[in-house]
Amino acid sequence: MSKMTERARTYRLPNPSTPEDLECRWSKTLRYGDKVILAGHYYNGAGKPSYYGAVYEFLTEDTGCEAEIGLREVSGVDFMDDGHALEWAMKNANN
Repeated sequence: MSKMTERARTYRLPNPSTPEDLECRWSKTLRYGDKVILAGHYYNGAGKPSYYGAVYEFLTEDTGCEAEIGLREVSGVDFMDDGHALEWAMKNANN
């Protein structure tokens, strides 16, 4: 199992999904060009980094709220806040 798949399971990230589903389940989702990015929180213990970033891409020509998207990247490190997790996601959405 790949590291990305392991982290996706740990964070309970759906794959595939829709932008609408992510927006209902995570409060920090953004449409970023032709990608959907998110910052999520996973409790790792008091005072430990607990935020992660993820990048989804559209799997069809449809880019509406009910379009199918697939998980492309999940951060390999945890962040101290959601801003840094989103920064990571924005950088990795362009790769």
